Amino acid sequence: MIPSILPTYNRAPMSFVAGEGAWLIEEDGRRYLDFGAGIAVNVLGHANPALVDALTEQAGKLWHTSNLYGIPGQQELADRLVDATFADTAFFTNSGTEACELAVKMARKYWYEKGEDRSEIIAFTGSFHGRSSAGIAAAGSDKMTLGFGPLLPGFTHVAFADHEALAAALSDKTAAVMIEPIQGEGGIIPVPDQCLKGLRDACDEVGALLIFDEVQCGVGRTGKLFAHEWSGITPDIMMVAKGIGGGFPLGAVLATEAAAVGMTAGSHGTTYGGNPLAMAVGNAVMKIVATDDFLTEVSRKAGALRQGLEGLVASHPDVFESVRGTGLMLGLKCRALNADVVKAGYDALLLTVPAADNVVRILPPLNISDEEISEAVRRLDQAAVSL
Repeated sequence: MIPSILPTYNRAPMSFVAGEGAWLIEEDGRRYLDFGAGIAVNVLGHANPALVDALTEQAGKLWHTSNLYGIPGQQELADRLVDATFADTAFFTNSGTEACELAVKMARKYWYEKGEDRSEIIAFTGSFHGRSSAGIAAAGSDKMTLGFGPLLPGFTHVAFADHEALAAALSDKTAAVMIEPIQGEGGIIPVPDQCLKGLRDACDEVGALLIFDEVQCGVGRTGKLFAHEWSGITPDIMMVAKGIGGGFPLGAVLATEAAAVGMTAGSHGTTYGGNPLAMAVGNAVMKIVATDDFLTEVSRKAGALRQGLEGLVASHPDVFESVRGTGLMLGLKCRALNADVVKAGYDALLLTVPAADNVVRILPPLNISDEEISEAVRRLDQAAVSL
């Protein structure tokens, strides 16, 4: 039988019919503790009452009008994001991939407006920026690009953490440098604060724009609203998605007024981006996540979770090698095959997400309880024992 769904995913043999907070419920009634959160998307868990109320109220009023008209919720969310970040302006998309496309266009248009021939964008090995033409060209790996040529030109790839190679690649032809403050798909690999500071200085020296991809590491996941805040520096352009919608499709590009100078009327657009439904949910997420009390709790819980994971590494040195990451964006570097660890987690009714470099991603909802953290560690222990 020919499947009706394009077979681009090797799906796990579960189908969930309901969710409650950090729990997903299978068709047969089994309850799984979700420490993948839809790949860092469900920052407030499943069926969060505040998000359900916001979406339901808006659904009863207005779904879609298009960006031909003003959208009050869009102005509200843009103001919230601008007030909370480095940015002067925001554009709303439906996904992180769409945010990447605009970030690339914005950086190149910036130099066009300045009358300079600068279109090269430097990106890093192990990166992930979505699966569009710009996204795979930025990542550059065979896994992402094989068979999809010719690729969008103008991208230079530098080995991650190779400072000398980066210095050699930067020039007066560099339009921008694009980097994830914490590589997600690449294996939960944080960029040290001093390296982000050095990167900001290096971009300033040649006049290049700095683009941060915070699609996975942003929106409270590290204990700051955005991961780069730990370093004390800011980008010129930032890609946001996943957590900002709490499960509803929503992305954004945030930028300084200077970096966005070329994006005038007609230079970019979206049919669905910034629609009233998405804006209602995005505003509800920000009201909860973008507060000092909430972010302080994320850091506290992250400490407890990390301590539990370090204990697992000590107890199962044949299965786990180390813990990496920041906040509630953690990874278990494995000695056993990470896919086997994830599968053993399924048997223990625990959901995690694999990543490159033989890592298992630990990405719980940000409002996870202490009891659920302890239970997740217990189930990971159970999974390790079974291997």
